Amino acid sequence: MQKLIFGNWKMNLSAADAVTLAQAASKLSIDAGLLRVAVFPSFTALAGVSASLKGSSVALGAQDCFWENTGAFTGEVSPTQLKELNCTHVLVGHSERRQSMNETDEMVNRKLRSALSAGLTPVMCVGETDNDRRSGQWSNVIARQVAKGLADVKVSGNQEIVIAYEPVWAIGSGRACVPENAREAHALVRNAVIELFAPAVAQKNFRIIYGGSVDEKNIASYLALEGIDGALVGGASQRAASFAGLIEAVQK
Repeated sequence: MQKLIFGNWKMNLSAADAVTLAQAASKLSIDAGLLRVAVFPSFTALAGVSASLKGSSVALGAQDCFWENTGAFTGEVSPTQLKELNCTHVLVGHSERRQSMNETDEMVNRKLRSALSAGLTPVMCVGETDNDRRSGQWSNVIARQVAKGLADVKVSGNQEIVIAYEPVWAIGSGRACVPENAREAHALVRNAVIELFAPAVAQKNFRIIYGGSVDEKNIASYLALEGIDGALVGGASQRAASFAGLIEAVQK
């Protein structure tokens, strides 16, 4: 099955630098049967990156969306507006937004359902803090985030939902999660999905990926494990050489 490699560029890179990086990514040799690659630049760079990726096998994603398509919501961006820019994916509930922007599970759920309705593939992020892990509450936190994030969600046909397990303490810290612990967390996420959906739906319509200090040196150790369908990559996706190294490491 296709592995997913998603590059989250966060609030980095100017619009011009993002286009340059997208152009480099578009020239990478990617086996589409083996890999699906998508990049998630800042909103200000979406139009330029979209044009740069035209005709390439690299997909375009946005880092967030609102739950309404139109209205008096100053500063927000709707799923339908993202579709106009040829986005196919969108992050919802990234830990940085949960922590810094006070996004709740309910808000994440509304964003996910709106993205799905607009024809986007939502990438819902879940994960525990260092305190959650140390206190032994990490599994309860993840199970809650999955259950509340997917409440009242309906999937049909070829609709897809990606869940990114990102231990909060590992993001940008250089402290990547031990692969076996990542596998255990992915199994927990999969079981939480199966509790909400039929096993056949969980298998067909859901993909579960890992994120948190992933780079070209350790990515293979995660993707070799059963149940890990890909990676959401931060810093290593923001440099052309390391992004190319990621792709090469996976395709080997």
